[in-house]
Amino acid sequence: MQGKKTYQEKLFACFSLSERIPKDNFYRQLGNVLELEYLYRLTRSYYGTSGQKSVDPVVFFKLCLVGYLENIISDRKLISHCSMRMDILYFLGYDIDDELPWHSTISRTRQLFPESLFEEAFTKVLELCISKGMVSGHTQTIDSAPVKANASMDSLELKVPKEDLETHLHQLRHISRMDKPHRQAKDNKAPKTQQTLSANKQELGAIKSRNKKWSNDQDQRPGAGNKGSKYTSNKTHYSPTDPDARISVKPGKARKLNYMSQLSVDTAHHVITDIQAYHADKKDNQYLQDIVKRLDKRLWKQGLLWQNCVADTGYSSGENYAFLEGVNKQSFIPPHGTYKGGPEGFVYHKKEDHYVCPQGEVIPFKKVFNDYRTHTRKKEYRGSTKQCKGCPIALQCLGKTAKEKKFSVTYYREEYERNNARVHSKQGRFMKRKRQSTVEPVFGTLTQFMGLRKINTLGIQQANKVMHLSAMAYNLKKYLKFTQKLARSEAKSLGVVFLEITLFIKVFWSCVSPSKKQNSTLIF
Repeated sequence: MQGKKTYQEKLFACFSLSERIPKDNFYRQLGNVLELEYLYRLTRSYYGTSGQKSVDPVVFFKLCLVGYLENIISDRKLISHCSMRMDILYFLGYDIDDELPWHSTISRTRQLFPESLFEEAFTKVLELCISKGMVSGHTQTIDSAPVKANASMDSLELKVPKEDLETHLHQLRHISRMDKPHRQAKDNKAPKTQQTLSANKQELGAIKSRNKKWSNDQDQRPGAGNKGSKYTSNKTHYSPTDPDARISVKPGKARKLNYMSQLSVDTAHHVITDIQAYHADKKDNQYLQDIVKRLDKRLWKQGLLWQNCVADTGYSSGENYAFLEGVNKQSFIPPHGTYKGGPEGFVYHKKEDHYVCPQGEVIPFKKVFNDYRTHTRKKEYRGSTKQCKGCPIALQCLGKTAKEKKFSVTYYREEYERNNARVHSKQGRFMKRKRQSTVEPVFGTLTQFMGLRKINTLGIQQANKVMHLSAMAYNLKKYLKFTQKLARSEAKSLGVVFLEITLFIKVFWSCVSPSKKQNSTLIF
């Protein structure tokens, strides 16, 4: 007989979420291991003693974690999604007919709590992973990736004072409609320091050379009217919507307003040990020392000794090599392709601190100076006119105008050489493969599946909170997967031990004489 289901709401219903959620459900398991009671103590000072009750701080953090676990970056969509999931309601401590907080409450609460609170919550989750033996500590891999800011390139403004800037830019090229923002921002949130032109003469000269390819009638060029088709630089433009966002570009990609996410991952089980938001207008090697100091302190508090620092070429610099050696760490960071230990064919003598040219002439050390272009310390070596006069290879060595041999070498040559020896060793090749298989997949997971493809807040402090929450969600997912695998392996080990004991008893029983068997009983 054909059945037909007719829906009619019941006036009274007996329903229990705890009975409906399976024991192996992810959020049920997460709720059993995640302890957030300490948040009441840490957040008590941010609330008054009277008035309407706020959202529970534990509920707030759980809601944020759900957003990154479900890859949802919109607070409005997050509330809508949670209201339709019974397992998430059970995880939050809400019943099926309880009303969830308003989406704007999440945004206001995120702004209320400081960065230190989110870092503390991240550290607590890391401690959970350390307690299960998921973090070895001795080898950390570091990498970075730009994360899109919540600001549009169309709203970029020219830095002020506007009259002086436009006069200067008129000298470089004609001002066109490309220099005007496509979309005017409602409020200019940038401070005066951010709105003021800070580029020096050399930097503006570099902008001038890059603008030579732009003709005077650029408004009539093909594609000039396309959205966002203008030359932009952090030296001449800023975002009034999010002043902390910076223009950055990767090879083959369009210019965007981004934040820089610096990530550290332990090589044992790919647990994130540190994450931080930085401005995207600097190089990676300018952030390494700050990362090492913060991460070393965190691991030391957990009783872990950090020995090996593994990173890509972007973190290479003599200052960083010397710094890592000063804090007793081995660097496995490939140097830039521009690094040279000296001119080709010249032999360095460490004890006398001089070079010997192919013709046997000594080129002595002269002075230490700071290179204004690269902002690095260098050592200058210079010979004399008398040495180079009549040299058979003078034309190839000196060129057409120079009279004596003069060159500069990095001040940290010895640190470079020691690092290069480690990089090209068997251990260094292993570390390179380890880095590629550790930190890079973690970044891919965060950006594609853990809500870090875009920052949905404004300001670098808020961006830092977002990154810590995303890393917390990733580590918790790793933790649950590891503990489940560990439980299965322990159960399997117990089964093997029981089987071995059973086989031993059977073998022993087969060796017992028949007369003794009659007086004994063996039960399997």
